Amino acid sequence: MRRAVTAGVIGNFVEQFDFGIYGYLAPVMAPVFFPSQDPVVGVLSTYAILAIGTIIRPLGGMILGRWGDRFGRRSVLLWTIALMGLCTALIGVLPSYAQVGMLAPLLLLAMRMVQALISGGEYVGAIAFVVEWAEPKRRAYYTSFVSISVFVGILGGAGVSALTAAVFDEAALQSYGWRIPFLLALPLSLVGLWVRKRVGETPEFVKATADGADVVKAPLTEAFKSQWREMLVFCGSSITLAIVSYTWVTYLPEFLSSNVGLSRAEALGSNAISVAAIIPLLPLAGALSDRIGRRPMLITGYLSALVLIPVAFAVAQVGTFTAAVIAQLIYVIPEFFLTGIVTVCVAELFATKTRFSAGGVAYNCSFALFSGITPFVSALLVSTFGTIYAVWGYLAVAAVISLVVVIKWMEESYRLDLTTGKPME
Repeated sequence: MRRAVTAGVIGNFVEQFDFGIYGYLAPVMAPVFFPSQDPVVGVLSTYAILAIGTIIRPLGGMILGRWGDRFGRRSVLLWTIALMGLCTALIGVLPSYAQVGMLAPLLLLAMRMVQALISGGEYVGAIAFVVEWAEPKRRAYYTSFVSISVFVGILGGAGVSALTAAVFDEAALQSYGWRIPFLLALPLSLVGLWVRKRVGETPEFVKATADGADVVKAPLTEAFKSQWREMLVFCGSSITLAIVSYTWVTYLPEFLSSNVGLSRAEALGSNAISVAAIIPLLPLAGALSDRIGRRPMLITGYLSALVLIPVAFAVAQVGTFTAAVIAQLIYVIPEFFLTGIVTVCVAELFATKTRFSAGGVAYNCSFALFSGITPFVSALLVSTFGTIYAVWGYLAVAAVISLVVVIKWMEESYRLDLTTGKPME
C-alpha cells in the first residue's frame, strides 16, 4: 500500500513542482520570452500562458480518462509522469525571444498546453489509482496523501525557485539561472517513472474488468449516459473548495502586498506558513472522514467557509505579518474539512469501469473553471466595490450552492463497495 501511494502521488508532486517554479519565476522569464519594451505586458503574457492551461485541462481529462478506463490506470500514469517531466525540462532549454523572436513564446505556449493536457488526467488518475489500491475503510486516509502532494509540490517549487534567486545575481538569473529548476523536473520524473513501474494495475480495475478483458469500449460516452447526475453533483460539491483554495494561495498574498501594505516577501512567507500547516492535518481529516462519512465533513467545511472567511479577511487587514499568518491559518479550517474529502469523492462517486472518464470530466470542469477565474474575479470585485468582503460574497454564493447540492442530492459513499456501488458488509 505504501508503494502504491508513493506511485500515485509522485507524478502529482512533479506537476505541482512545475506549477510552483513557473508561477514564482514568471517575472524573471517574462523578458526572456517576450519583447522587453513593456515589462508589465511581458509578465501578464507569461501568466496568461499559465492560465490558458486551465481551459484545456478538461480535454486532457477526457482523452486520458478514456485511455485509463480502457487500458488501465497504470499505463496512463506511466505516460503522464514521463511526459510531464520531459515538457518541464524542455522549458528549461527553450530559446529566448532575442534568439528566435515570436517562436520563443509559441514554443513556451506549446509546452504549457501539453502539460495542461497531461495534468487533466494525472491528478484524477492518481486518485483513482490510490483509492482502488486502498483498504476499503481507509480510502480517505490514503487519498489524503494525493492532496498533500499538491501542497508539497507547490512549496518545493517555490522553495527551489527562491533558492535559485538567492544564489544567482540578477544578470545570471536572467541569463541561465532560471532554467535550472525546470531541468530538475527530469530526474524527478525518472524517479517517479521507476517507482510507478514497480507497482501493478489496481486490484479494483482488474476485478471490475476481468483483468482488462471486459472494459467499456466508449467509457466517456457511457459516463455521460449513466453518470451525468453524479458528475453534476460532484461539480456542485467542489466549487466551494476551488474558490476557497484559489483565494487563499493566489489572490490573498497579492491582496496583502498590494492593498494591505505588506512586502511581497512577507505576503508570500505568511502564505507558505499556512500551506505548510495544513500538510500534517490532511491525513487526520481523511481518517476522521473514514469514521463519520463524507457528507458531514463537506457540510462542516461549507459552513466554516461561510462563517470564518470574513473573519480571516478582517484579521488580514490589521496589516502585520503576524495578522497575515493568523488570517491564512483560519483558511486552513475549511480546507481541513474539504480538501481531502472532495479528492476521495472524485473516485467514490463513479463506477469503476468509467471512473477515470467521469472523474476527469467532473473534476476538471469544476476546478478548471473556478480555479482559473477566481483570482481575476476576486481582483475585479475588490476594485469594483472597494472591499475584500465582496470576495466573501462570491464565495458565499458558491458555499450555499454546494451545501444544497450535498444535502439534497449527494449520497453517502464512504461505506460503498467501489465495484457494486452497494454498502460494504
